[in-house]
Amino acid sequence: MEIRKSVGVGWSSAGFSDRVSATVVQPSSPEVVLGAIVERLDSNLDGVSIVALQPAWVLIGKIIRDNPAELLSLTPEQWEELIAASYDKAGFDEVILTPRSGDFGRDVIATKNGWGSVRIIDQVKAYKPGHLVTANDVRALLGVLSADRAATKGVVTTTSSFAPRISEDPFISPYVPYRLELHDGEQVKSRLLSLTSG
Repeated sequence: MEIRKSVGVGWSSAGFSDRVSATVVQPSSPEVVLGAIVERLDSNLDGVSIVALQPAWVLIGKIIRDNPAELLSLTPEQWEELIAASYDKAGFDEVILTPRSGDFGRDVIATKNGWGSVRIIDQVKAYKPGHLVTANDVRALLGVLSADRAATKGVVTTTSSFAPRISEDPFISPYVPYRLELHDGEQVKSRLLSLTSG
């Protein structure tokens, strides 16, 4: 017997709603549709400030624990929201989701103020399994990191993996891990799970 649960309302043609839409089919094959993962707040020159929506965050944790393959159904836009939400949940003071075009190679900008201030730029690569992030993709983010004088660290986050021996690249390895981090799909799931289980 199938049980369907719905939470809130979802995506509209006007953009993201401030609530979440979810359909979970149990116990057979799970089907998950997320309408919004973040709430959009103030706009600025870089994009829009966001905060994570708790109902979506709880659902993401359940998906990762029960059926992580379902995450592959998220759109690239939803992946950017999800990664932005992870910075908010990790305690960053300001998280900005950049626009889809004109983002200057930055999908998420996360800032932590005060002692040990840091401003991270994150490039999110929502790829299917087997589609690897290349060394040129990573070098491109290093160029953005160099040009964005306020940025202290760059992160390339992918749902897939990185090309073999990318960490040995002589133009990449000097920056890892203090100026550059590379997060593959398994690391992303672990990070999200640790943030949702709290």
